[in-house]
Amino acid sequence: MSSFSISAASQEMASIVSHHHCLFSTVTRTRRESQWRGTGAIPVRCADVSTISTSENRRVTVSNRNDSLDICRVLNGMWQTSGGWGRIDRDDAVEAMLRYADSGLSTFDMADHYGPAEDLYGIFINRVRRERPPELLEQVRGLTKWVPPPVKMTSSYVRDSINVSRKRMDVESLDMLQFHWWDYSNPGYLDALKHLTDLKEEGKIKTLALTNFDTERLQIILENDIPVVSNQVQHSIVDMRPQQKMAELCQHTGVKLITYGTVMGGLLSEKFLDTNIAIPFAGPAINTPSLQKYKRMIDAWGGWSLFQGLLRTLKQVASKHGVSIATVAVKYILDQPAVAGSMVGVRLGLSEHIQDTSAIFSLVLDEDDVNNIREASGKGKDLLKVIGDCGDEYRRA
Repeated sequence: MSSFSISAASQEMASIVSHHHCLFSTVTRTRRESQWRGTGAIPVRCADVSTISTSENRRVTVSNRNDSLDICRVLNGMWQTSGGWGRIDRDDAVEAMLRYADSGLSTFDMADHYGPAEDLYGIFINRVRRERPPELLEQVRGLTKWVPPPVKMTSSYVRDSINVSRKRMDVESLDMLQFHWWDYSNPGYLDALKHLTDLKEEGKIKTLALTNFDTERLQIILENDIPVVSNQVQHSIVDMRPQQKMAELCQHTGVKLITYGTVMGGLLSEKFLDTNIAIPFAGPAINTPSLQKYKRMIDAWGGWSLFQGLLRTLKQVASKHGVSIATVAVKYILDQPAVAGSMVGVRLGLSEHIQDTSAIFSLVLDEDDVNNIREASGKGKDLLKVIGDCGDEYRRA
């Protein structure tokens, strides 16, 4: 077993869904060669591979057959409303969401288990309806996730669960429903996705997507004629796993990647440059769920000293362009094959990074930048071998 703390990651993911009052078990992933590789590939109905970027590359369209949704390429991630980052004041949070939307950062990503995230979106979207021009309302997108316990996926259970999100977000139709499944040994994920497809056909969901699915299961889902438009996965300069298997299938089928963990909870920033966190109180604290999570990824990748070398490389690139390390980190991932959008977490009402985030859209990394970053990233371990494919950190025992 690798040094990567699989149990810690599993405990963390279980903790954020404790409201289900259900114990989730991780399973050992059965490995077999992906059927889509080689001449024996099983054909699937391909998604529409044409993506449309507008407004200086700020927006992109993800699509599959007749389903499409345009989103901002930098998404406001709302995991930080789930607790552990500080108390969220409802009114301050909604005001912050309005500022993000007004600045053009109008796509919000949340989940059924991110504390009050869906409720905040419902308040926010009503403010937009009342107080903003129709043009802004047309640009706002609310993407949510459904993370059910592994119970029997009946049509009524799926429908009732989705209706909860629709009510909390105060929308007739969810812009995007991203589905997560814990245990691949339980094939109920296909039942759930078929019921979700029915709800999409009824107009309750505009687009259907996945989160933390691996390449093998994405292939199976597409073979079952389920029209997913994207898969949300962990992807950063440290964690390049999605480019090793997942991106190839995505390019083949037109499914896009939406990435999270792209700034590693803030670790990819000037704040952690030239620091030694091994000495108590000598450096910035690793004191939030996201910092703790991505510190484990750094340990698996190669450790803090090697990470400092990566940060120095990123700082050189950032200084050259007059931007922040985080801006470079997000742009690098946005430029990767199959990536439609990247998440930047928002601490609503506590801190803002609208200026840094907006700078991503005008940043152009040249060949030297890309080569230097790739070299620094490549000095670490191959996380596909250490951890497994996308999402395996939540599933391997």
